[in-house]
Amino acid sequence: MKRKIIKIDEQKCNGCGACAAACHEGAIEMINGKAKLTKEDHCDGLGDCLPACPTNAISFEEREAPEYNEEAVLMTKMKKHGQKLPCGCPGTQSKAIKRENTSPARQINVTSRLSQWPCQIRLVPVNAPYFDDADLLIAADCTAFAYGNFHEDFIRNHITLVGCPKLDDVDYAEKLTAIIANNNIKSVKIVRMEVPCCGGLEAAAKRALRASGKFIPWQVITISTDGKILE
Repeated sequence: MKRKIIKIDEQKCNGCGACAAACHEGAIEMINGKAKLTKEDHCDGLGDCLPACPTNAISFEEREAPEYNEEAVLMTKMKKHGQKLPCGCPGTQSKAIKRENTSPARQINVTSRLSQWPCQIRLVPVNAPYFDDADLLIAADCTAFAYGNFHEDFIRNHITLVGCPKLDDVDYAEKLTAIIANNNIKSVKIVRMEVPCCGGLEAAAKRALRASGKFIPWQVITISTDGKILE
């Protein structure tokens, strides 16, 4: 199929590796001191690697290339973090999480950083005034429960949209596309859980970014089920 994909100019590449680190999908590798697009089916064509390159060696081109393979990207990510490949749905597998007792000696009141309402993707209006000049946070429902300092580290100074594609059983891409296309969104941060079903939220956000026709800085952060940031 013919689609938009990145192109790396090896003459300009200085071998710093910043693009490989910025590529969430693992499509770029450093080989003999140069960045190379080694997995074309892992490149989503959104170009998060472009601003990371200090020599402007990366650009877009439209050419024949394999279709973006979301499932293959998920497998690559799981292998990278030493996780077992899923059999059935790992997101529903039960496990106990043991933590040290770090409760403070006295109760501390923590201020919520949520700056708008509603916050569910299905409920939020597309043209809400708070979207103007906003840094957008698109978060999976469970992330705020798994990551203890979620309000300070993620919700603060962001307009927050939350959802769970597995429980809602909807494709958020159309709604997110309308929000991004019709408002002045400055940046997009996607926070998801490590479980495979959470990939639906990430995929919907990426499709929305592509469909919006805008070039907006974005990043994906993955939270483990025991509350650690994986990437």
